[in-house]
Amino acid sequence: MIDALIGGTLHATAEQKTGQAGKPFVVCKVRTPMANGESLFVNVIAFDKAAGAALLALHAGEPVNLAGTLTPKVWTPAQGEPRPVLDMVAHACLTTYAVQRNRKAAHSEGPTKAHTRALEPLDDGRPWE
Repeated sequence: MIDALIGGTLHATAEQKTGQAGKPFVVCKVRTPMANGESLFVNVIAFDKAAGAALLALHAGEPVNLAGTLTPKVWTPAQGEPRPVLDMVAHACLTTYAVQRNRKAAHSEGPTKAHTRALEPLDDGRPWE
């Protein structure tokens, strides 16, 4: 297994399923671009509630970044050459929506006390020119 961070687009809408023990999980496929212009499919499974919820909120074609453990495999179609494929157990999911939400929250809160205290030694009382 490899610890990895991948980025790509959701190939199809994620699905929530239930395991034999009754615990929910989310599965999806992510299409990741490669340097040669082709794409590689990553089969993703997420047991983490937050990562699963983020995946379920997305639609096919939307960008997504995932962190987790990656396992390389080979897929051989019925008629064709073997192709590489990756399996990932996602531990964290970052979407553009999460980035926008975090930025809005940071701007609405204004500077923190720690940030203000850090700037105090630099304030000489003179106005900016």
